Amino acid sequence: MTEEAQRHVPETAKSPSPQTSHSDAAETHFSPKIVHFTDLARCGGEVWIEYQGKLYRLQSTRQGKLILTK
Repeated sequence: MTEEAQRHVPETAKSPSPQTSHSDAAETHFSPKIVHFTDLARCGGEVWIEYQGKLYRLQSTRQGKLILTK
């Protein structure tokens, strides 16, 4: 993971440090799976996502931002 990506991962989503006790590690419910947008949108600048029966469009802008719309 790049330094830029690491800065944007919420603290609660980061893996426990090696000196964290086993009981503290059990409180971490998940470890984040980071997927690059370019890997998802191989055929262009958008991805369609189905979630709970609804369709969403995730698109990349020229300014490097992401827009999620129903």
